[in-house]
Amino acid sequence: MKVSLFITCLVDMFYAEAGKDMVEVLERQGCELSFPKGQVCCGQPAYNSGYVENSKSAMKNMIKTFENAEYVVTPSGSCATMFKLYPDVFKDDHNWLQRAQELADKTYEFTQFLVNVLQVENVGAKLKGKATYHPSCHMTRLLGASAEPRKLLNQVEGLEMIPLPNAHNCCGFGGTFSVKMGDISEQMVDEKVDSAMATEADYLIGADCGCLMNIGGRAERMGKPIRVMHIAQVLNNHE
Repeated sequence: MKVSLFITCLVDMFYAEAGKDMVEVLERQGCELSFPKGQVCCGQPAYNSGYVENSKSAMKNMIKTFENAEYVVTPSGSCATMFKLYPDVFKDDHNWLQRAQELADKTYEFTQFLVNVLQVENVGAKLKGKATYHPSCHMTRLLGASAEPRKLLNQVEGLEMIPLPNAHNCCGFGGTFSVKMGDISEQMVDEKVDSAMATEADYLIGADCGCLMNIGGRAERMGKPIRVMHIAQVLNNHE
């Protein structure tokens, strides 16, 4: 099965290890991987800020970059969601609508691809300790990927999963929201960190690097002893 990797800006710049872990997990499942070099930002920051027309040039670039892909897989529910929104953005543009729809149809978030396409729930991962899972907003509410991460985490040997209180509350990141509404964002992430600490878990696991950067950074500033991990890092752990 041929898979084109959509690595995303945050993984490229801040969470390279999560990208590498995803690659290794997919390779062990027999996937033939490629990395289209034309990929850049998917246009989400501009789109979410209301600059829809300005975001279209980035979107068109990504459509062209992944046009020949069989499957597109990304370690980000948020960025996968953005690809799924392309057809709506180009709904009145007959030159781009079909191409946008084709990209949306073959794009999957990493855990979605494992569970729904490869039909794999146990990748042979091992991680000793207690963990809680943060379901990011875009991935859960818009992409609809809720069960897949939990199915995979429940099969990790040695890992005890603890429900996260107020799990579906936003962590306060929201891309540019955390910059424009910093005071509100701070209160939201404080609540998320407090909820994570209430579980007494060793790890907080998520599938969106923006959330993990926000929660992990705030936990570190607050001096809270919890390790924040991308789910790809967990699924590629074997010790």
